[in-house]
Amino acid sequence: MSTPTVRPPFRSLLPLNLGTGILLLIIFGLVRVALVLQANVTGSYQAVGVVFVAMIALPWVLLTREGRKHVGMVRPTRRRWVLPAGLAGVAMALGVHSAATTLWGHSLSHPFAYIALSYSSVPVSPSEDDRLIYFIIFAVIGMLFSPIGEEVLYRGVAHESFAAQLGDRRAALIDAAAFAVTHLAHFGVVYVAGVWAFLPLPALFWVAAMFVASLVFYGFRKLIGSLLGAVAAHAGFNLAMNWVIFYAIVPQ
Repeated sequence: MSTPTVRPPFRSLLPLNLGTGILLLIIFGLVRVALVLQANVTGSYQAVGVVFVAMIALPWVLLTREGRKHVGMVRPTRRRWVLPAGLAGVAMALGVHSAATTLWGHSLSHPFAYIALSYSSVPVSPSEDDRLIYFIIFAVIGMLFSPIGEEVLYRGVAHESFAAQLGDRRAALIDAAAFAVTHLAHFGVVYVAGVWAFLPLPALFWVAAMFVASLVFYGFRKLIGSLLGAVAAHAGFNLAMNWVIFYAIVPQ
């Protein structure tokens, strides 16, 4: 008899299967999109952080110890690949920046330029000391909350819920698609000067980039044998994105 992966209160309601995976992605996706779109208007993103905390807490609430191991919350079996995973994330973000700059310069059709607008607490032209301090603050936040929360949900709980019936390859495509579409709230659907707009080509570029990045994150999870691989790659992406925002986009 196999060890249960879901805690008793949820075992019959939320087993790790296709239905549970879809339900979790819909609930977390809709709440996150709503809060991000609202934050784009108000400039206050604290509530969005609560969503990431809830993602991090999900396996501790829903799963048994065996269940957490099952979704990848284990020590890596190939630790030497953790640093390359982070560097791959850095390379992906720099690639996104390079391609977007070639296409649109640093206009608001560049995803990182639009995301920079959400850093409302940063002065328009900070001093070099202030720039470094803000970069460190935003980089640390960006390397912790969203990489851990999103990887636990997408490459962890949701992925294994799909993989049980569809296999790893199809599961990876589904969680990558969900991850990419959810990021339209961060860029693609934009709020500028009190007006909402949709940027079709930049949005398609951004969704495609997030889809590919998601598959790379999952690839490192498989390679390293732990969610730490996906978290490291994701953290590297966010680190480089913040470097671009503060040292290539925010005015000198």
